[in-house]
Amino acid sequence: MKRVITYGTYDLLHYGHIELLRRARALGDYLIVALSTDEFNAGKGKKSYFTFEERRRMLEAIRHVDLVIPERTWEQKADDIRMYHVDTFVIGDDWTGKFDELKEHCEVVYLERTPEISTTQIKAGLAGTA
Repeated sequence: MKRVITYGTYDLLHYGHIELLRRARALGDYLIVALSTDEFNAGKGKKSYFTFEERRRMLEAIRHVDLVIPERTWEQKADDIRMYHVDTFVIGDDWTGKFDELKEHCEVVYLERTPEISTTQIKAGLAGTA
């Protein structure tokens, strides 16, 4: 079984997220999503509209997702890869090069983002600034 892992906040879930999850799952047989906790987001200066538990439940309802785990720190990725026997780490191409050190543990794939949508864009549109 080929295991794939990806990381993110997945707030204001939209079709760009679904497309990334679909494409990540297509790279293997089992998709793990490490979901940023509210505390981790606060440390990054981010606040989600939905709580961690609400976002977790939404992700668990998506057929492409097999397991949701908490992302509590930047540094946990290598441990997660070992603990869950991950073959492929996947993340959006806006992070290209940022996780190349994980190549010593598994394959690293930077997927092209869906260009016409983002959570930032949605939030700006709802605020009337888009």
